[in-house]
Amino acid sequence: MTESAIALPAEILPPGFLWGAATSAYQIEGSPLADGAGASIWHRFSHTPGRTLNGDTGDLACDHYRRSDEDVALMAALGLGAYRFSVAWARILPEGTGQLNQRGLDFYRGLVDRLLEQGIEPMLTLYHWDLPEALDARGGWTSDASPEWFADYARILFRALGDRVRFWITLNEPWVVTAGGYLFGDLAPGHRSLSEAPVVAHNLLRAHAAAFTTGRAEGIPNIGLAVNLEPQYPASRAPEDLAATARRDAFINRWFLDPLFLGTYPSELEGIFGAAWPDRTRSTLDSLCAPPDFIGVNYYSRSVVQQDPTDWPVKAGRVHREGRPHTAMGWEIYPQGLTDILVWLKERYGNPPLYITENGAAFEDPPAVDGRIHDRARVAYLRTHLLAAARALRRGVDLRGYFAWSLLDNFEWSYGYSKRFGLVQVDLATQRRLLKDSALAYRDLILRCRERP
Repeated sequence: MTESAIALPAEILPPGFLWGAATSAYQIEGSPLADGAGASIWHRFSHTPGRTLNGDTGDLACDHYRRSDEDVALMAALGLGAYRFSVAWARILPEGTGQLNQRGLDFYRGLVDRLLEQGIEPMLTLYHWDLPEALDARGGWTSDASPEWFADYARILFRALGDRVRFWITLNEPWVVTAGGYLFGDLAPGHRSLSEAPVVAHNLLRAHAAAFTTGRAEGIPNIGLAVNLEPQYPASRAPEDLAATARRDAFINRWFLDPLFLGTYPSELEGIFGAAWPDRTRSTLDSLCAPPDFIGVNYYSRSVVQQDPTDWPVKAGRVHREGRPHTAMGWEIYPQGLTDILVWLKERYGNPPLYITENGAAFEDPPAVDGRIHDRARVAYLRTHLLAAARALRRGVDLRGYFAWSLLDNFEWSYGYSKRFGLVQVDLATQRRLLKDSALAYRDLILRCRERP
């Protein structure tokens, strides 16, 4: 057992619990235009001056497109039982629709085959933010045709890989796609529009439903949706803070789940968006009410909310408790929030199957000493959050797996390469991989869980 092992009793997790790590295509693959691939909105965005820190791009990233054999071997050495990755849409369909790029599809065929050879379960995410640029030119997610584009793309992958991939995720964090890409403008495609955001959100839900229906027609059994969830706590019991907390909860946590499970949008959204909130007919909402086979939960932190009438657009401020530790992203470390959000999902939506599809932290890692990176803060983060997950299990939550974010230090979107979440250090100049203590501790935990009677 390593010096920094995760002190977590293996017996508190159920047999068959899925242990994994996660990445996304644009963040690790590099070679974004190789072998006939088309450009994505993130390729354009990162090459636009001023959009990313230091002008960083995903042109090389972790060079996973060229080094996937090495990375799968690394996953096997860590004892991972599963690997969550995303497919770059424009590698498969350079124009977003139409002509298939066989070389792009073959890359993912080969990746899946190597994972299975090592006994690693693939969990494939169809969309992790990198819309083909050609589709953005046709309106992107604001287009009413976007769900049909997505379903056609999904069908190709279902038919190509459905016999080997058992777990599928349609969309990763549709709230971030909507808010970051179309409302606040700090992520691709970089729009700032109060009127576009509700349209994009609705089309993303339609796209999920269309891909889900397509998958069922193709005999695909396990189709989920990954959402970023952030429990909201009022800064005080004052009525205005309680109301602001409810609005922010609707805006972040319920916007993409209530339609799927309850057949309605949260009532608070109309007040948040005002005249920009479109009317939706009952039949339109009914078409979205099809609960996924599982929910992927991406959890990093909580919010403590107080009323702020100057805030835009949700009219709710976010504050931090004084004296609590934070990650390099400025996010409060609050493991109890993971327990709370998992229990909330159970109670609000009827205890659906859950996987923690992202959980991790960026820290300023110390320099390597004798070939070791003693990232004790990350080890502690993983330990406390896994204990929080175990507490949710004891309260009856149907939690079936955990995926650490991220396997590798990678391109962290607008932050470029300045924020490192990886269990594995990647030297950008040499592309050398080096296991951090967090990777070794995670490996030891997985082995202990497998060895128990």
